[in-house]
Amino acid sequence: MSEHKDSRQIITAVDAGIGVLPPAAPPERACLVVIYGPELGKRSTLSRTTFEIGRSSKADLPIDQESISRHHARISFDGVTHLIEDLGSTNGTFVNDAKVQKSMLRDGDQIKVGRSILKYMAGDNIEANYHEEIYRLMTMDALTQTHNRRYFNEALEREFNRSLRYRRALSLLLFDIDFFKKINDTYGHVAGDSVLRQLALIIKPRLRQQDVLARVGGEEFAVLLPEVELAGARVAAEKIRRLAEMARFQVDTREFGCTVSLGVTTFDPRITSPAMMYELCDKNLYRAKEGGRNRAEG
Repeated sequence: MSEHKDSRQIITAVDAGIGVLPPAAPPERACLVVIYGPELGKRSTLSRTTFEIGRSSKADLPIDQESISRHHARISFDGVTHLIEDLGSTNGTFVNDAKVQKSMLRDGDQIKVGRSILKYMAGDNIEANYHEEIYRLMTMDALTQTHNRRYFNEALEREFNRSLRYRRALSLLLFDIDFFKKINDTYGHVAGDSVLRQLALIIKPRLRQQDVLARVGGEEFAVLLPEVELAGARVAAEKIRRLAEMARFQVDTREFGCTVSLGVTTFDPRITSPAMMYELCDKNLYRAKEGGRNRAEG
């Protein structure tokens, strides 16, 4: 990939999957579900009356986060469908990653207020869709749309046991964003969340279908690479490092870059458990940090 400015990858709302939206769903039965943030999985029923979201305890959906304004956003019904309106909040209201002042809501829309993400559901199948979403929350990280730590642990154990039984290759990568605290301190935690989301959008399409990308910590990700030897794992690690280094991240009108450090390890018979494999990879990640960052070790 060229290092010229005009070739650097910029993540936009289109890259985040925002395209032609489906027709609006009937509003007779509608709700909001918290899919990222405090009270994960909480469902709030919407009706034809106004519904306010904010940090105030008097809000219909109170969310106690500093990134959320006391009166952050309001959902109303215009006789046809639900509309969401930003109430002059500090950090803005987003629908499917696009900042909005007022916007129509459609079934499946994701609403981001501060550091929380809500999903709007409407229509006849709302109950089934709600239970499906709760199941997704058990395995997925809603912020980054990658697998979560629980799913990753199960996948690591499954693939480790397979490698142990059949002596198949298996590699593991761990990476996190260098100086992530500085990003949060400089631009705010909302911007930090956006960087995590955008970074995952860059990396996920460049992995194989059988690879497992998961967010396993605050700014830490893991990639499980079945049937990949050490040489191939090092190539994958370098690809991820370069993708992060070449990307430019956009948060509102601000644009900046970041780098990642990576640890690499590969299964061998001396590794006796999935936990041991993870620990060895984590030590290599630490070595990459100690060695100057923006590099891979292992």
